[in-house]
Amino acid sequence: MKIRIALAGGGSGGHMYPLISVVREIRNQCDSSKKKISLDIRFFGNPGTYKELLEKEDIEVVSIVSSKLRRYFDIKNFFDLFRFFFGLLQSIWKLYWFMPDITFSKGGPGALSVLSACKFYMIPIIIHDSDAIPGLTNKTSGKGARIIELAFESARSHFPKRVKINIVGTPVREAFVRTTKTPEESRLKFNLNSKLPVIFVIGGSQGAKPLNDFVFENAELLLSRYQIIHQVGLKNFEGYNNEFEFFSEKYNPELKRHYVYRAYFEEQLKDAYNAADLVLARASATVIFEIAYLGKPSILVPIPDSANNHQWENAIQYEDAGACLVVGQENLLGKLFTVQVDSLLANPEKYSAMKDAAKKFYIPHAAEKIAKDILEIGKNLTIQADLPKRHNATKRAPGSLY
Repeated sequence: MKIRIALAGGGSGGHMYPLISVVREIRNQCDSSKKKISLDIRFFGNPGTYKELLEKEDIEVVSIVSSKLRRYFDIKNFFDLFRFFFGLLQSIWKLYWFMPDITFSKGGPGALSVLSACKFYMIPIIIHDSDAIPGLTNKTSGKGARIIELAFESARSHFPKRVKINIVGTPVREAFVRTTKTPEESRLKFNLNSKLPVIFVIGGSQGAKPLNDFVFENAELLLSRYQIIHQVGLKNFEGYNNEFEFFSEKYNPELKRHYVYRAYFEEQLKDAYNAADLVLARASATVIFEIAYLGKPSILVPIPDSANNHQWENAIQYEDAGACLVVGQENLLGKLFTVQVDSLLANPEKYSAMKDAAKKFYIPHAAEKIAKDILEIGKNLTIQADLPKRHNATKRAPGSLY
């Protein structure tokens, strides 16, 4: 049995990493299946900087021009309208030669043209949305989806009741964030000591400039009280590194040893999380569910102008569960931050309660549940497609005794 699966999604880590987690689980389930199942999995869209990562996972990349849907006036909307229709024509043509049994989409820029083409060919679609308020692409394509997989219960109201909806959580990069090391062992990887608390600052794969600016502008204050592991982001690293090296020349060498910053943590991500007493992050669903999986207390700073304010809603729901503190970007101030951190770390009961609430918030086995749904539909369609062939093969030839 061969199952062909198309993938679609925007070009950010929040789209790509869950897609990869689901693909890995699909392969695991096929390997453990009694029936021999071969897979042909291809990504349709513009993966941006993640093309190499997809290809490492044996996912073929089929390039489709990306376009973005915006809820506000922007001259780019005019040009993206043409990009959307060009991407739609590309998708119709390229999907014809692959004709997947099922398509799995994470939404985001570029996915709508692919999903529109899938609908044209009546290819079953499963979508996943990680946020408390779904993105516009998923809201639009959800009307024609076979199954909608969600991370937050509150997102259910944005989709038609006639469509099957599962609350599954968000797939987490367990191999990247799970470790058997003690926090002390992880700290040694960064040459940090066990005396001062450790804060892990993460703004996503591309980084978050306001978080970077906060650390930079308050470095002496923060590093005199804490040790900081900081993912600056690929996009921002060169400029940040040059500025920090220049301005930190006057710092005490001991102070500088309290600070570890990288463009992007990949293999070291698990140690960065494990070493941390507290996480300072944006409120993307991917990061929230990684923090929840690990049971790490956190302070979340939502992007103020995220689409439909979804990051703020993500953060508020996580805070309502008792798992974090939410700080508006305009209130992310050095002295106020230290008061909040010191208050939390000095209160073992509150700190422990936040850890427990984070773990309780996490919904396990998201990738496994999504993969099961994808394979179930893919298998059924493959069997149905094979039935006419089997029927014809068992017909008696004219004059045959059997």
